Amino acid sequence: MESPEGISRQHTLPSVETCIHAQLRRLKVLQDHLSFKNAAWQEVHMSPCRAPASHSYTKVTKASAAVALIPDSAVITVAGFVGLGFPEYLVKAVRARYDSTQHPKDLHVVAVAACGDGKGRGLDELAVEGLISTATFGWAGLSPKLLKMIVAKKVNAWNLPLGVVSHIIRDTAAGRPGPVTPIGLGTFVDPCEQGGKLTSPDQADIVHLVQVGRKQLLWYEAPPKVHAALLRGTTADLDGNISFEKEALHLDSLNMAMAAHNSGGIVIVQVERIVERGSLPTRTAHIPGAIVDKIVLAPPENHWMHLGSGQYDGSLSGEVRAPSSAIASLPMNERKVIAHRAMLMIHRPHAIVNLGIGMPEGVATVCTTHGHHNPSAMPINLSTEAGSIGGVPTGGLRFGASHNAAAHMPCATMIDFYNGGGVDVACLGMAEVDEEGNVNVSYFPPRTPGCGGFIDISQTAKKVIFVGSFTSGGLQVHLEGSKLHIDQEGRSRKFRSKVQQKTFAASSANGRPIMYVTERAVFKLVEGKGLELVEVAPGVDVQEHVLDLMDFKPLMPHVKQMDPRCFSK
Repeated sequence: MESPEGISRQHTLPSVETCIHAQLRRLKVLQDHLSFKNAAWQEVHMSPCRAPASHSYTKVTKASAAVALIPDSAVITVAGFVGLGFPEYLVKAVRARYDSTQHPKDLHVVAVAACGDGKGRGLDELAVEGLISTATFGWAGLSPKLLKMIVAKKVNAWNLPLGVVSHIIRDTAAGRPGPVTPIGLGTFVDPCEQGGKLTSPDQADIVHLVQVGRKQLLWYEAPPKVHAALLRGTTADLDGNISFEKEALHLDSLNMAMAAHNSGGIVIVQVERIVERGSLPTRTAHIPGAIVDKIVLAPPENHWMHLGSGQYDGSLSGEVRAPSSAIASLPMNERKVIAHRAMLMIHRPHAIVNLGIGMPEGVATVCTTHGHHNPSAMPINLSTEAGSIGGVPTGGLRFGASHNAAAHMPCATMIDFYNGGGVDVACLGMAEVDEEGNVNVSYFPPRTPGCGGFIDISQTAKKVIFVGSFTSGGLQVHLEGSKLHIDQEGRSRKFRSKVQQKTFAASSANGRPIMYVTERAVFKLVEGKGLELVEVAPGVDVQEHVLDLMDFKPLMPHVKQMDPRCFSK
């Protein structure tokens, strides 16, 4: 064994002073590294980085250059939901390129819930003859130019359940042929009815009736390829990783990106800020840079949180919580009466509830302002098919998002949960109801907004409450002395002998309670027999205000008065 002196002669040990200096240098390097990481994260939250990339290949480019990569006759997916999460800058660039070059042309647009404001923004930017030739969508109620092209047979279009379109995109990403599901049986998307075709019965069949074991199901064909995905996020790093910290929802963005990437297509994402690589914490990156091809820095005027306002609302993204006192009560009119009566039908505490677009949106407000009228069912968990659960769902161009949501998930994942029976109570709109109990919300020419998530939800929720005014188009009422007074009837009847399009098939009830709530009457579905009138509003004459305005006579074994709390403040 060598002596200490031997070791010392062969390997000179550093002095104490040298060790201290070396350690100080290491601490300085660590301090600089941590300072850099902190500064980079501050940059993500506070200011966009407009500096060019330091490496030879950059994903950052101009919108015009990015969309120039979209070929003619491409299948493209466009992110967005009603008015939320829309890549407006990219879509405007596609339109500008077509206007100047006539390319890309003959696009097939696949949209889950087509974004729009009803005034030309949103997917209507692409509603130009020659630019678009085909459309597959779940809902397009705020894209009137596109719908006019469909009615005029200038676009071949299919309207499919929103959740089915979401799952079609996911199946394209996974290389599967498309969803096989009971969703849609008996409705207008069933090939025994219309097969979802909007333009002509001679359109290609993309919905097929199939037998799986002893069950009849529908197979919805997924497009074999998606050539381009137009998406948006909040922040991109130079590697293309995308975070959504200021977005109201995740939507189908990740599945759209995967579908385009796995098809050999192009993934383009517009963002409001770009930061150095490595700046985004792993858990904040929703779309990995490995599947993002191009990043476009969008100007603020083309990167609104929703198409209704350029103002950012942190209570929708989950950054902050809005005080419940900020939620205004509904005015005392027929909408408040209907929402109040529907809220009282929620049967148990902690129920998971879905609210549809339009009049059902008011139920969220009434739950907040009048939930004490139904203490046995409070609290509840309000959810939307777009992917929010908890909090208070919003309406209008923000439909699909929620103030103070407990969690956000991708749309396709929420639809999985819904399809499996996860919704305890669904509150959905109704435009027409027939004597069998079928409901139409998707087709009333010249308007053809589409079914949205209505079919996915109405066929699987444990309890369904359809809501709507008794007549439409000019209805005027007032409330006085806890009674309903009808000042002027609407021009159109809603209770028809036969609906124009079957969005809800009464044959799918399968023992579930199905209710129909209006401001003056409440009905329930008696399977195999039709509608039964079960309640009327105080102050209403049953014959004059109800029966005389229906194309059929409902069952009436026992009629009681609606809850008087619905007619008072």
